[in-house]
This record gives sequence, structure tokens and C-alpha cells, in this order.
Amino acid sequence: MTRLFHQWISFFPDDTGGEGSLDRLLPSVSTGLSPRKRTTSQCKSEPPLLRTSKRTIYTAGRPPWYNEHGTQSKDAFVIGLCGGSASGKTTVARKIIEALDVPWVVLLSMDSFYKVLSPEQQIKAASNDYNFDHPDAFDFDLLTHTLRKLKQGKSVKIPVYDFTTHGRQKDWKTVYGASVIIFEGIMSFADKELLKLLDMKLFVDTDSDIRLVRRLRRDISERGREIEGVIKQYNKFVKPAFEQYIEPTMRLADIVVPRGGGNMVAIDLIVQHVHSQLEEVREVTYTHTLMAALASAHQAQPLPETLSVLESTPQVRGMHTIIRNKETSRDEFIFYSKRLMRLLIERALSFLPSQVHVVQTPQGEDYEGRTFHGKRITGVSILRAGETMEPALRAVCKDVRIGKILIQTNQDTGEPELHYLRLPKDISEDHVILMDCTVSTGAAAMMAVRVLLDHDVQEDKILLVSLLMAEMGIHSVAYAFPQVKIITTAVDKKVNDLFHIIPGIGNFGDRYFGTDPPPDWSDEDIDEPSY
Repeated sequence: MTRLFHQWISFFPDDTGGEGSLDRLLPSVSTGLSPRKRTTSQCKSEPPLLRTSKRTIYTAGRPPWYNEHGTQSKDAFVIGLCGGSASGKTTVARKIIEALDVPWVVLLSMDSFYKVLSPEQQIKAASNDYNFDHPDAFDFDLLTHTLRKLKQGKSVKIPVYDFTTHGRQKDWKTVYGASVIIFEGIMSFADKELLKLLDMKLFVDTDSDIRLVRRLRRDISERGREIEGVIKQYNKFVKPAFEQYIEPTMRLADIVVPRGGGNMVAIDLIVQHVHSQLEEVREVTYTHTLMAALASAHQAQPLPETLSVLESTPQVRGMHTIIRNKETSRDEFIFYSKRLMRLLIERALSFLPSQVHVVQTPQGEDYEGRTFHGKRITGVSILRAGETMEPALRAVCKDVRIGKILIQTNQDTGEPELHYLRLPKDISEDHVILMDCTVSTGAAAMMAVRVLLDHDVQEDKILLVSLLMAEMGIHSVAYAFPQVKIITTAVDKKVNDLFHIIPGIGNFGDRYFGTDPPPDWSDEDIDEPSY
């Protein structure tokens, strides 16, 4: 392979049949070479966010592209990044991310998908007789399954590989799909099923002398190794592996990036192409066009049977009169909101499954009562306003577990974005009370329900509770998730052009916490997260 690639970007049309010219894996070749010594257990997909000079990029987020059916409009755009060891793949990935100006990106590294070694293989690894740079060292089945789910916008659990023990740690990390997924590794192009998932294939072509210098600097300064050992390892193992398994896959690349992260011409070209792909997605995103579709999709339709509205007694209507009044003081607003929340939670609990339970009274008589028939009850609040409902839930459910989801409306696009997630373990077995004080378009509620479903919570075990809902939001949630029970204290018919509930209640979070509303608030706006 000529080194002319170091002078310009080379395009390789896939006229060789692409992955069809490969077996599932590259042919197994026993080289008898010693493996590299790994000293770190950190996966390159960490940390969950990247900080640049201008902004923060979330690498464990959720794309906002959900249609009125509650499903993702289009698969994520996947960039496969291949190249030899120390070629600068991670640097190229980070520079692409910075230049893309896309807030939701997932970085996925092959290093997380090494196979778990058997006891015999552990012994070989301890004596430097196990080949970690052979395709057979990677769990391509798990990797392909994981990347396919990420591309579909679903949550996945990614193993955390410990290079010191050559095994996977007990706790795997949860990652969500995103606008763009960058998958990098030395064998990124070595599996034909994996190649089918890549929308763009990049090969980072860096001179072997430069890669050797980088390895020397890294292994000596960061890992405390001797120069003789590093050179010996490179000559016996790393260099032959590159020539046999990695360099031949360069022909499969759409773009070859010479000189790695220093080639801004190549990176700019890549960014332009990805932007053109994302523009096609934005035409069908969750922006105002989709919100309008949600608003009109169910006009003149009766409210769904899954909806339960608290009886409009004089007491309930009187409390609504107080909290809807713009002249009501903050203290009164909080007091009467809490009263309504307590009634709302009590109403929601009546929909939980129960069974007959007989107890004996102090008089020695049997009493046939009822008891909760389920594993557990867990409350999940959509921050920040939903958090105000937690005390009411705790007041009526002893030792209830609480989870939190932070979803923010993007002021530029109108799209809901997941910024923070903390759910109790084993939530999949629970009945979940999902709490949000107001629901107008249903955008945040739909995303929150989707998150719960991704964590294997059964749809018919989710109860969405809200003090006030617009008909539009009710229809949107019920249409996308017909088994979710919806409980509220009142329903308003209209949503204006800014998607504010009419007549509404104002920005609940600002009125409750005494904060100033943003210039263009909506009923589902929440605070910017702080990290």
C-alpha cells in the first residue's frame, strides 16, 4: 500500500464487494506471538460527557427523534473508525465530535468487547502466550448485537473489561443511542455483520514509525515499562498483527485519514458529510412540525379509557382556583398544590393490583381486607417539577424507592433531551408511578416512559400522574403507550402556538420554587442540568 495517502484523502468506492469478500471473521492464523501487556481497565467510551472549549457533549444520552407513535424516526448515523494501535483513532473521533456540533454522541470501543478468558486461557495470558490482537479475541456476536440496538435508539448494557484480570467487571454500564455513534477499534472492519451497521467507514493511516514512538512514550511514561520490552513486543506482536489483520481492511474504507487527528481537511470533509445525513433526519424530527402533528392527530377523538381524572368536587375545584390564579402567593401555591398531590397519589394507588388478605382484629374477629399484590412500588420523578410530588408519595407509601429522570426541552429545536438518569436496581419487577406536574405536548412524558421500557419495566405497570394535563399530551401518551395508566386532577382542552396549556397553570416549577421563568418557557420546561 503506497504512502501517497499521506498527501491527500483517498476515497475507496466499494467495488470489491465490501464485506462480501470476507468471511464472518478474518481467517484464524496462529502466530504464536506474545500479547501486549494491558494495565488499564478504562473503556474508551468513558466518560459519559466530553468538555470542549465551547460546550459539553453528552456521550450517554438519548436522541430526541421520536414520532407520534413513540418510536424513533430514523436510525442513528454510525461511523466506523479503524486503524493500527496508536494511530490516533481516539483523537480523530474527538475532533469529529467537536466539529459536528451534535449534542448526543456515543463513543463505543472494541476494547470493551474482549472475550472472557477460560482458566486455561488465563494461564496463557499470565505467561504472555495468549494473542489479544487476533480477531478471535473479540466477542463479535455481543458487539454486533450491542451496536445494532444502539443504532435503533435502544438502551444497551456495555461490559467493562478489566485488562489486569482479563475479565469483565460485575457491573456493566448502560448507554443509550444517540444522533451519531462512533465505533472505534483495531478490528472495526474485520467482521462482515459489523460492517453492515456502519454508515461511514474511516481508516486512520499513520506512519508505523510515528505509531511506534507514540507507543514508546505511552508505555514508558504511563505504564512504567522498559524500552527494550516495548520494542520487542512491537516487533514480535503489534507490527505483524497490523500487517496481517488491520492494514488489508483499509480497502474497505470510504475515507482514509492520513496523519490522524492532525488532518483537519479530512475531518472537515467527514463532518460535512455527516451533517448532510443528519439534515435528512431533521426533516422528520420532534420539532414543531411533529408537535403540530401530535396536536392534530387525535382531534375530536374521545379521551382514552386509560385516563382517570380526579372527581371535580367543590374542594378540588376550589384548590384549582387558587393555584391557577396568577395573584396567588408562593406560600399558598405550594400549600394547595401539596394538597392536590396527596389526593392525586391516593387516587393513583387505587389502580395498583391487590388481593384479599384476612387479618385478626384486637377483638379476635377476622377482617377480610386487601393488600398490594406486586413486587414493589417505585416512584420516578421527571425533574424538576415532578420532584415536588415525591413527599406526597412517601407520605402514603412506606419505604418507597425513588428514581429521577432529567429531561429538558431544547429551546432551539423544541426537542426533549435526556440529561440525567438514576433508577433503582431491579426496577423491571416494580409497579412504577411516573410523576410530572404538568403535561402539555407529552414530549417529556413519552421519553420518560420510553426510558422505563428500555429498563424492562412492563408497560401495564406504569402509572403516569400529573396535576394538570392537556388533551394533546394525553392523546400522545395514550396512542404511543396504550397500556400506561394516566391519572390527573384536571384536563385542559387547548394548547396554544407556544405549546402552553390553556387556560393552564403557568410554569409550575418556577411558581413552586420561586425562580424566574426563561424568556420562552413551556409547561414542560425544566432547569439546565449542572455538572
